[in-house]
Amino acid sequence: MNGMWGWRRKNSPESGTGQVAGTSETEEGTSDVELGTDMTAVTADPLGQALAERATLIQLCMYALDRARSTGVVERLAEGLSGIGVAPLRPDGTRFDPALHEAGGTLPTDDPALDGVIAETEVLGFADRDRILRAPIVTVYQLRKQ
Repeated sequence: MNGMWGWRRKNSPESGTGQVAGTSETEEGTSDVELGTDMTAVTADPLGQALAERATLIQLCMYALDRARSTGVVERLAEGLSGIGVAPLRPDGTRFDPALHEAGGTLPTDDPALDGVIAETEVLGFADRDRILRAPIVTVYQLRKQ
């Protein structure tokens, strides 16, 4: 099989060696099919490989977003991630939840209603549908001590 998700022997007729597909003899007289060697490495689980590659690409896009200086590049990366179900998390104005957010700092306030509310997002978080990939790092209002 020559498809993207298949495998073939390095010495198969498709690779131009002229040998019969499926076997080749080693010096000891054992075929490499029996030994399980001399195969082009392609996973037997194409879905697992695709999911692993997707996760790697998502991580790369998040890394690029953190460092992008161009508004156009940021928008394009965000659109691409959004198109596959990955959303940025900017929880400004919501109540801080340590299970969902990472505190990066505090901002003093005299308003008791703001105590524990997220003042701003320092570093965007990301969620892949319902699964948090990276918690946002936030600054949280903290009531001044009287």
